[in-house]
Amino acid sequence: MSGGQQRRGRSIAMTAQERDAFLRAERVCRVASVSVRGAPHVSPLWFVWDGEALWLNSVVRSQRWRDLERDPRVSVVVDAGTEYHELRGVELSGRVGAVSEVPRTPRPDRVVAEAERLYAEKYAGTSVFEADGRHAWLRLRPSKIVSWDFRKNPRLSPRRRDHPEGR
Repeated sequence: MSGGQQRRGRSIAMTAQERDAFLRAERVCRVASVSVRGAPHVSPLWFVWDGEALWLNSVVRSQRWRDLERDPRVSVVVDAGTEYHELRGVELSGRVGAVSEVPRTPRPDRVVAEAERLYAEKYAGTSVFEADGRHAWLRLRPSKIVSWDFRKNPRLSPRRRDHPEGR
């Protein structure tokens, strides 16, 4: 990641190792793009993280794809947790670019081979990626990453919240 170091909330920020493990484990991200009219467009999407880049496998005939072709600026959020004190997540911002063929065919391509292996393992439980001729790869090398893990905040721990003297 270049630039964009997290300034606020450092006490609850994930370490690089925690962030990488979180992004490898979570299955759905929310991709925010800008529509042709300037309105935000947010859509859920499957993804993989290779430790340096977020790989998005997107339908090429979608609003998201058209938005990102026109304006590659993007913000992506991956989050988890139900209760407030459990919330954790990562926001990645930057510019995306199409990688490999559009749409992706079964022809081998070493540039996307690792992303496709990670994707197949994560979502299909196999090491073989099945290109369907409708999707293509977008790669986000984030210029800024912000993370949070409210479980690190001792003021929000369930034991402290429930104990009358712990407030």
